[in-house]
Amino acid sequence: MGLTEIADRVAQAAERAGRDPASVRLIAVSKVQPEARVAAVLEEGHRLFGENRVQEAEGKWAAFRDRFGPVEVHLIGPLQTNKARTAMALFDAIHTLNRSKLAATLARIADETGACPDLFVQVNTGDESQKAGVSVSDAPALIGEARRLSLPLVGLMCIPPVDQPPGPHFALLARMAAEHGLEGLSMGMSGDFEEAIAHGATHVRVGSAIFGERVTG
Repeated sequence: MGLTEIADRVAQAAERAGRDPASVRLIAVSKVQPEARVAAVLEEGHRLFGENRVQEAEGKWAAFRDRFGPVEVHLIGPLQTNKARTAMALFDAIHTLNRSKLAATLARIADETGACPDLFVQVNTGDESQKAGVSVSDAPALIGEARRLSLPLVGLMCIPPVDQPPGPHFALLARMAAEHGLEGLSMGMSGDFEEAIAHGATHVRVGSAIFGERVTG
């Protein structure tokens, strides 16, 4: 498929929803991708990428930024508190704030350094025990705590269950964001990003449809 086709589909989905295509940001998910594939997308001019692991991103993006100039990189995978300081220095946004301990850690480091990436609260809309994210019922408390700590909370993120239609999960996240006055909606991946855009997604996370299947091992 590739970047151009996905970017066109993002724009068309936004237009079908009566939205400005510029209101949807395409995150190219570069986790576990060979450097040559990532470089090719950078050479096409794309400058927003998503990574799952702090350590992998740390070893990758300094060289790319030296070569290509400013690149925006977002953390879309779970964050351990002992990696928070590194993550805050490396990423422009963190989409996986999911517990009060992490919020407190981010706030403490932000107080020390005077800077903090944009933050999304990850909501486990399917209440899946194996998946990260705060429960729907506990999300309001975490949102309130992040605000009390003066963290730069910009939106909510979800990953719907693979065995359920994603639309109701996208609709739920959009309602929750509206209830809390949050504009950012990080939702939608390679298989369902057009539906996510119809429900108001501001950030869609697309990997395999841009780069090809992930390389592991």
